Amino acid sequence: MGKKTVGVKKRLGKFLKQNRRPPVWVILKTKRRVVTSPKRRFWRHTKLKV
Repeated sequence: MGKKTVGVKKRLGKFLKQNRRPPVWVILKTKRRVVTSPKRRFWRHTKLKV
């Protein structure tokens, strides 16, 4: 990929923030029912449509 435009960079940043695990308090509050986030993504498995 060459130079990134501002829009692409913003979207990549958004996907980066989404790709985190849920906070510990959420896991505790739901008694481990929520352990993984549905928007978790592995960079090799799923490619983004940026």
